[in-house]
Amino acid sequence: MLTSAETPTPQTGQAALEVSLVFGQSTVTSAFSSSPMKLLTPVSRGKSVRACTSSFGGGLVAGDQTRLDLHLGTGARCFLGSQSSTKIYRNPGRLPCSHTTHAQLDAESLLVFAPDPVQAFADSHYTQRQEFHLESGAGLVLLDWFTSGRAACGERWAFAHFESRNDVFLGGDRAFVDPVLLSADEVPERMGRFNCLATLLVIGAQLKSVTDALLDTIALRPVGKRAALACSASAVRAGALLRVAGESVEAVRQELHGHLGFVTELLGDDPWARKW
Repeated sequence: MLTSAETPTPQTGQAALEVSLVFGQSTVTSAFSSSPMKLLTPVSRGKSVRACTSSFGGGLVAGDQTRLDLHLGTGARCFLGSQSSTKIYRNPGRLPCSHTTHAQLDAESLLVFAPDPVQAFADSHYTQRQEFHLESGAGLVLLDWFTSGRAACGERWAFAHFESRNDVFLGGDRAFVDPVLLSADEVPERMGRFNCLATLLVIGAQLKSVTDALLDTIALRPVGKRAALACSASAVRAGALLRVAGESVEAVRQELHGHLGFVTELLGDDPWARKW
């Protein structure tokens, strides 16, 4: 049964996915969604389940408050992405516009949570909160990234408010917290030439060899002056954190893809084969 750390407030759109190990294979045992959210499960059974979220209209408008609940049973594996970037449309009235994710990962389960980036339009207002609760032996690959907006249309960091927070708990204890708060009056100067920022967290005992390799790779990379792409990596409790900043979304995408090659073996499938 899906559980939550707290009773959710009324939402305009909800989705829930439950994956369990059935006769040795990861299987979707429960899935539903309500407008404006959509939840698709193109691979519902196998070594891993593949699911993706979407929304009617391709994004969130003023007043949209959506919520996603995930529950992975013992030993289950799941990839969750999105059909495309999440667009946050203009919101001059500053109405609530938010998304919440709550994920429960039981023992020895694995979640690769890698949606496309959030693209906040000019004068938009958006808040995102994501919580991941890992039990003993569970593993999490978390990708959270966002762009400057519609840069091709001359909109760069023109949103009114952008807020995102990721919390990861290991055995009930908070092991990682990463808050981001950006407002229109300070963002352009702080971001400079960069148009995309990404955070990749790999955490959990079953992913130790991956985190060690990631830290070693970035430590050996030279730092170029005014490079089009900047990367840093640091150790966190039971894992590693990679941060990437790039002048273009495509450059950041390629960098991330290079570091996520291990996912194919873990899931028994390349979730980006027809996308990236």
